[in-house]
Amino acid sequence: MTGIIGLLGLGLRAGHVIIGVEAVRRALQANECQCLIVASDASQRALEKTVRLATARGVPRIGGPTAHDLGAKLGKPPVMVVGVRDPGLADGALRLAREQGLMEA
Repeated sequence: MTGIIGLLGLGLRAGHVIIGVEAVRRALQANECQCLIVASDASQRALEKTVRLATARGVPRIGGPTAHDLGAKLGKPPVMVVGVRDPGLADGALRLAREQGLMEA
């Protein structure tokens, strides 16, 4: 997971990462999201607002650490959902997730 979080940190500084349920939802609606990282303890509301839409649009999901850990590793308060805009960054994160068995159905 640390490799994926490292990629997210780089992407965040470059403006290619979207943080938070509402921002990710807007990005999904605009077809700007290449993949999602979902906190292991994401709320049902967060899942309904993002995962359902991602599934409908064919956007792959990666299972993440807890919201607290995900936020802390990105220098933010607890984060339930992170979206990736950049296709190259998403490909790297998805490749690492497959290697680590973190892909969600």
